[in-house]
Amino acid sequence: MSRIVLKGITWNHSRGIAALQAASQRFSELHPVDIEWRKRSLQEFADASIEELTKQYDLLIIDHPWVGCAAATQCVLPLEQYLPAGYLADQQRNSVGGSHESYYYDSHQWALAIDAATQVASYRPDLLGKRNIPVPRTWQDVLALAREKKLAVPSIPIDLLMCFYMFCIAHGTAPFLQEDEVIDKETGLLALNTMQELWSLVDEPLFFKNPIAVAELMTSTDDYWYCPFAYGYSNYSRKGYSRHLLQYTDLVSFQPGQPLRSTVGGTGLALSVCTRHSDWALQFAAWVVSPQIQSTLYMQCGGQPGHRQAWISEDANRLCGDFFSNTMATISRGYIRPRYHGYLYFQDHAGIPLQQYLMGAGSAADVLAEMNLLYRKSKTVSAIN
Repeated sequence: MSRIVLKGITWNHSRGIAALQAASQRFSELHPVDIEWRKRSLQEFADASIEELTKQYDLLIIDHPWVGCAAATQCVLPLEQYLPAGYLADQQRNSVGGSHESYYYDSHQWALAIDAATQVASYRPDLLGKRNIPVPRTWQDVLALAREKKLAVPSIPIDLLMCFYMFCIAHGTAPFLQEDEVIDKETGLLALNTMQELWSLVDEPLFFKNPIAVAELMTSTDDYWYCPFAYGYSNYSRKGYSRHLLQYTDLVSFQPGQPLRSTVGGTGLALSVCTRHSDWALQFAAWVVSPQIQSTLYMQCGGQPGHRQAWISEDANRLCGDFFSNTMATISRGYIRPRYHGYLYFQDHAGIPLQQYLMGAGSAADVLAEMNLLYRKSKTVSAIN
């Protein structure tokens, strides 16, 4: 009997590939199906068109802002038409924060939350402990470490944009509530001034590092002791993965009793409408995102599951230095980005003037004006063609 081959596309990090390969190997041992995964860089993962990828792959790991494109182009399967209602109800009940919800758009479930993440804080417990420095709990604590040049934070345009959303919320208003402006001028200027307060103290090389690069820097050198917000990677809190361990924790309070709300990340597993083996692709998807596999094989092999059963598992937390229990509250209050078809045009461009401003060029008013122009353009069909 000839074996069926499914092709999948994911992203190039242990969190994005190792668990999928392990799960796929086990699935192939149980069924006449081989699953071949190709990986791409984190930037390619954010940029590559899902519509084009569905012509080449059966299984796709996607970022949730892509579901607007999925709805507009119908390039992936609406899963509620193929998976049992009870299964999807369990996924909703056991979503880690808004992970499952983030893939529901225009009355369809376009992907399953196979991976959950948000911006969280991390630190080197050995370095802070050696100096009897407490883990920062307030915004002022963060600034104090930044002044000591012991703070690292991912500062490429996309990560700065996610932080901008966070600081708009911290100042009282969520972004994207209006049709013609990203945020009202008063809130936007407050958010930018707050960001400038911190990023004026950030070492210039960090403006060229993403969350993975910052985690690698913090675990391979003793130069930085604390990161106030970066997308969490449980891998760096697992023994043997890197030279030094990171401990992950909740975000600091911006105002008394007001912890920061970060922007939800994570990934979803979508199925191409072009697949010739939708039955097997669906069976694999439902299996790998099931609570049993998510909380055991997927988690054990380097994955960062989207199912709550893994996050509350004592075994998972023991393996990952309590990563999951320490950051559950953070992701539970996370902000879900817009997902309209065209939003990604805004996301791809709006962080650039923000980064330039934080590196000393331009004014806060100019940044807001440019963001609003990009926002309005993203609402037009021409922006995405």
